[in-house]
Amino acid sequence: MLSGFMGGTKKAGVLAGLLWGITCATSAAPFLAGADFSLLSFFESRGVTYKDGGQVQDGIQILKNHGINCVRLRLFTSSAAQAGADPYDYINNTTYTVPLAVRVKTAGLLFCLDFHYSDTWADPTHQLTPAAWFSLTFPQIVQQMRTYNSNTIAAFAAAGAMPDYVQIGNEITQGMLFTNSAGTTLGKVSGSTNTSWSQLGQLMNAAIQGIKDATNATGAKMPRIIVHIDRGGDWPTTLWFFDNLINQGVPFDIIGESYYPFYQGSPTNLNICLSNAAVRYGKPIIVAEDAFPYTNTCPTAWKSQLFGFPPTPDGQVSFIATVAQIVQGVPNQLGAGVFYWGSEYQAVSGVNEAGFNTASFFDASGNVLPVAGAVGGMAAPLLIRPSLNGSNLQLQWPFSGAALQLMTSTNLGPSVAWSSVPVSIQTTGAVFTATLPVDFSLSRFYRLQSN
Repeated sequence: MLSGFMGGTKKAGVLAGLLWGITCATSAAPFLAGADFSLLSFFESRGVTYKDGGQVQDGIQILKNHGINCVRLRLFTSSAAQAGADPYDYINNTTYTVPLAVRVKTAGLLFCLDFHYSDTWADPTHQLTPAAWFSLTFPQIVQQMRTYNSNTIAAFAAAGAMPDYVQIGNEITQGMLFTNSAGTTLGKVSGSTNTSWSQLGQLMNAAIQGIKDATNATGAKMPRIIVHIDRGGDWPTTLWFFDNLINQGVPFDIIGESYYPFYQGSPTNLNICLSNAAVRYGKPIIVAEDAFPYTNTCPTAWKSQLFGFPPTPDGQVSFIATVAQIVQGVPNQLGAGVFYWGSEYQAVSGVNEAGFNTASFFDASGNVLPVAGAVGGMAAPLLIRPSLNGSNLQLQWPFSGAALQLMTSTNLGPSVAWSSVPVSIQTTGAVFTATLPVDFSLSRFYRLQSN
């Protein structure tokens, strides 16, 4: 994979840009430069506005303008009464989410639906069975999963908001739908190759079959299925989970991992985990959730786990650059995307946002931060943009080239040797920048290529 340009032989000459088709060399599926925007309507209803350059704009359009190509929306099973009593913790039901999904699709963006299979937040230690399902037996729950998924996908399709991607559960490292009213274990897993894994497999297979039922009935395209756990920095647990899940014959397409440095550890551990998973399972891999603070007012507990990245707007961008390098460097080109979580968050009175308003795409005044363009840049067309600054040549390219190496040669002959450029690469705004001295007596060519 490569992209490059030729430098002119005269100082006043034109630097001609050459795009050599890196995007054509990848798979048909786009790299997902994604943002979770699930509470957009909630924040809007509380007077929050989103701005670009100080001008109020639709938040989804701002995402698109900055290169985001996919929006993720979570889905709860909550009732209208639950959502009305506690909107922040229960509002993301079908009534709320379908209109928001329509806005996403109308904007021309891809849509990822994140099933939580709970009335409220689901995560590794909280997978509460919906109140309306709580008295069901396990066989009844299996049938309910198929029916619920089918009806839900049909509702989105009928509204013109068919998901392109579907997560079967949210951070299901310990399973989902833990127990029923009788205290019977439903989909919670432990150990290996035992009844708990069989039950989780039945629930997930029923969910996927329900999605197939709806797509067949509506004539829609089957969404790509994501399985999402919270172990982006933990290869042993990732190995345990996916080995056991695959033994259950669950037909999923994409591995999703959460990676917050203050929860999941160092970028080095992320690299190890994603690389090993790609080699072992041969499936596309996404970072399904990540975030980083733009201000030192973030939670104190986060500050000791930022791995040298400062909690500033520039620090956010540097963190995303590192994540981009890791994901795009996953073996066999299986790094498939990154989703930024809490990108719409803004502080509102009376809501405990666990500090994620300090890790948003938008500052405290609602102005979009450079991090949005950094995430969006992971899916940007890859082209080196040259400019002259006195006797220096400046090369810039988007974060879609994060895992590539800058190379140079003095000609384009078929047997020419390319050598790496010994220069420090900086993150400037939402792009990589290399600054080089120029010898105007010599033509020189540059390209980006895989290591």
